[in-house]
Amino acid sequence: MLLFLIRRLADGLLTMAALLTLTFFVMRLAPGGPFSSNRKISPTIRANVEAAYNLDQPLVAQYLRYVRGVLQFDFGPSFRYRDYTVADILLNGLPFSLTIGLWAALVATVTGVTLGILGALKRNSLLDYSTGTIAVIGIAIPIFVLAPLMQVYFAVMLRWFPVGGWNDGWRSLVLPVVALALPNIAYISRLTRNSMIETMRENYVRTARAKGIGRGRVIRDHALTGAILPVVAYLGPATAAIITGSIVIETIFALPGIGRHFVDAALNRDYPLVMGITILYGFVLITFNIGADILRGWLDPRVRHD
Repeated sequence: MLLFLIRRLADGLLTMAALLTLTFFVMRLAPGGPFSSNRKISPTIRANVEAAYNLDQPLVAQYLRYVRGVLQFDFGPSFRYRDYTVADILLNGLPFSLTIGLWAALVATVTGVTLGILGALKRNSLLDYSTGTIAVIGIAIPIFVLAPLMQVYFAVMLRWFPVGGWNDGWRSLVLPVVALALPNIAYISRLTRNSMIETMRENYVRTARAKGIGRGRVIRDHALTGAILPVVAYLGPATAAIITGSIVIETIFALPGIGRHFVDAALNRDYPLVMGITILYGFVLITFNIGADILRGWLDPRVRHD
């Protein structure tokens, strides 16, 4: 298990290094720059500004300087928000993004697994068809379409929840969390249902039932462990995708998370802020992937030897 963990951590570090390098050079090589605007400034002023942010140095020197800063957890100053560093912006917005993302991941996991198990145990019933319909709707409608429709109906017409913002306590979370969770509920429910049906046909489950063990105990102690493995494999990247996917939701619902900063930074070529958010989201994705691999290795020893 220790060797398995070391391999996963080494793969994660290499992936982070590749992500940092690729993002850095792609941002620098794209046309334009952080100080390219419609307003013309003199070459002297431009040179002074670029020198202040070390943009006058060779590209490789800028890269090495940035890597040294990242290793010291220094992501540099923001080009757009002059009074804040990238670390300040991330620390201010991260709690909101994590709150929305983790609640959406929890809702998607619990609801999806429950619907999937019920659909597998009640095959071809009204409940099974209903969960299948929910899955199709959740997969077919993207969140940037679903979220505004929810705002119009539940916020504008029914006035149950606020249209956006973060000033109404838990009521401000309901629409963003549900909109972010629905597509993943669809995937998880279908994945759980199919996996559960296949597991119930396995010989060890049939043997347990032949020994007279109750159906509930067979499902809980035997079938569920095998059926949950594909779901665990999906939940690692899915949870990270839910958290990072809140970029769209935060923009639609005007929430003070990192997402709106990422959009603004990309449009304004705020190199340090784009790099900082990309590294953060990459770290979240890799961490949850490693966590899912470790959990799968603990549930199924065969995974540790793949």
